[in-house]
Amino acid sequence: MRTGKQFFTVLFLMAMVTVAIGQDDRKDKTAVTYEEIYDEPYSINKLFVHFQPLYGELFATNVNAGFGLEASYYLNDKLDFKASFRKTYSKTFYDFSRDLAEKISDVDNRTEVYNYFEFGGTYHIKDFTESSKTKMFLFKNSYKGNKWAARVPLNAEIPCKVRKIYGARLGGIIWDSSTDINRALEAQGLTQADLKNSEGNGLPTDIDVFSNISTKGLYVGGSLTWIRNVAVSFDKFETGVDDLILTTYFDILVSPWITLDDIIYTPKDANGVPILADRKTYSSGALKTNTFGFRAGIEGKFNRTLSWSYGAEAGYRPSLDGRGFFAMLKISFPVYSTNLDYKVEAFGK
Repeated sequence: MRTGKQFFTVLFLMAMVTVAIGQDDRKDKTAVTYEEIYDEPYSINKLFVHFQPLYGELFATNVNAGFGLEASYYLNDKLDFKASFRKTYSKTFYDFSRDLAEKISDVDNRTEVYNYFEFGGTYHIKDFTESSKTKMFLFKNSYKGNKWAARVPLNAEIPCKVRKIYGARLGGIIWDSSTDINRALEAQGLTQADLKNSEGNGLPTDIDVFSNISTKGLYVGGSLTWIRNVAVSFDKFETGVDDLILTTYFDILVSPWITLDDIIYTPKDANGVPILADRKTYSSGALKTNTFGFRAGIEGKFNRTLSWSYGAEAGYRPSLDGRGFFAMLKISFPVYSTNLDYKVEAFGK
């Protein structure tokens, strides 16, 4: 058995060496010359408008997915601002708690659509450039199609400048959603009977309970942004461009205003007919909420008139205690950007 393992290990190593030698012997692996077209990380567009056809969020309070819109603006290398909103397409695609409430809820509470709004700004504590390098793939028009897919692309390392921004972030967040109260009660070691009406009687324990939650809060944190905006012209290859704007951030979330709707329940008789005279409101006050949370994220976009962007974040959002974890991924396409500079010089004849 050991001999067989040794044989396959040697065979694997020989295959790796053969691949490496094959790559080293490539006929097109020759030195390239290039000419710098521009290297200006401070010359980026001021306004970016993101259309998000799809985002997805694993949120313990309510798993959801949908669409969004985002805009960011850079002001004089000192500040940048961002505003965004997201919401679900429908309850079936994809607003999990609202869809489930419509199907199985035994209470009279309406079901709230998931909505998320965020707005804020970043102050540039330190904004500077450093010498750096970037790798650019070497591409020819003749490589299109199967020929490009079947080859391992060559790359060239190009010296360039990178702009770094250390930022201080501050902003506001507002969101609301339907949520599964049974799961929240279970997470906090409670039952429906702990939700009392004005007479001190608890909610029946054999029913499915849903309600709505809404929060208003702030975020404060820090960020680090890398900006490259360089283009070079290669001899015998297409022009290479690296214009990525990449930001990482960490925020503390504070939501002093969290509202959880009370439960409205109407019992039914033996025939399933609601007994309207016995409709009661049960306080949701027994459920605990978390005022504080945190998140870490990353965002990337490109300094082009028409492009795309991506983003992801995860953390613990202020919400019902035990129901705050979330992880979110968003894709924006198209992203439209402009320098907002339409002035031209005019001379009299």
